[in-house]
Amino acid sequence: MIPISKPDISDAEKSAVLEVLGSGVLAMGPRTAQFEESFADTFNVKHAIAVSSGTTALHIALLANGVKPGDEVITTPFTFAATVNAILYVGAKPVFVDIDEETFNMDLAQVEERITPSTKAILPVHLYGYMCDMDRLQDIAEKHGLKIIEDACQAVGATYKDKFAGSFGTGAYSFYATKNLMSGEGGMITTNDDEVAELCKMIRSHGMKRRYYHEMLGYNFRMTDIQAAIGLVQLKRLPEFNEKRRQNAAFFNSRIESVITPRVKEDYFHVWHQYTVRINHGRDRDAAVDQLTAAGIGTGIYYPIPAHHQAHIKEVVGNVSLPVAERMSKEVISLPVHPQLNQMDLNTIVTEVNKL
Repeated sequence: MIPISKPDISDAEKSAVLEVLGSGVLAMGPRTAQFEESFADTFNVKHAIAVSSGTTALHIALLANGVKPGDEVITTPFTFAATVNAILYVGAKPVFVDIDEETFNMDLAQVEERITPSTKAILPVHLYGYMCDMDRLQDIAEKHGLKIIEDACQAVGATYKDKFAGSFGTGAYSFYATKNLMSGEGGMITTNDDEVAELCKMIRSHGMKRRYYHEMLGYNFRMTDIQAAIGLVQLKRLPEFNEKRRQNAAFFNSRIESVITPRVKEDYFHVWHQYTVRINHGRDRDAAVDQLTAAGIGTGIYYPIPAHHQAHIKEVVGNVSLPVAERMSKEVISLPVHPQLNQMDLNTIVTEVNKL
């Protein structure tokens, strides 16, 4: 079976973990600080705050930007539930706009009509490693005085007009084991706002600026130095990882003919966390998945149920019609695109997909 994802763990990551174990400093410490500094430098932001997951990064980012109960946050229904769960964690209400079927990202033409006096923030998701149109989104946010919280959990290294994901507002990254840059679990918040950064640091560690002096309600959302040590090595390897993903995606785009393949617009640098095709014209997506599985190709469906149809979210937002997201949830299949694919794997994937 060619897996849909496969972490790339070298001797360098193993040695880094052993060094931390030997140091005796296992909780958040010097490796975490080094990871934060290197991450901020790499992605041209003033602050990077390491946390325990991408979900906690989103949660903290919303709190640090003043999103509170009764506020509304405009976002996409075509995302992992963590995006919307983070909005619910702070007591706010998610307000959905439909998606663009070519990019799978928010349809920005619908955003302004969803803005109300209760709207506090816009939370775009740079899905599959492909960024939203951030010029247009920033214009909307500035016009209406709204915060931007970027869900960049799938987009580490992605750019729009040479500016990195997570640098337009407050960014949230995930380092889950399947991500382009992984540390098993873990996350990062990025911002150029000194006040937001200070709040993020306090919220992740029980509201403390200095040990045992609690200035606000906070959480234990800290990263460990074991995770940070892995992340530091992976950060150095990220350009290599992303370039291999881009090469694999280009190979597929030039050879796959049986399904709708993804395309990238000018000014966007796609990092291909997922390579997602569409089974259209009323064909049976699940039968296509079964056929690929039988041929030894792992696949993923991201996502089979749009967020507004998830039971706990539907209780909050009610019956919402978002026809493009609903249709995409029945058409998408993600294929292996990770850096460990060899040429035989790539050829096999193309051959079997073209049999669909």
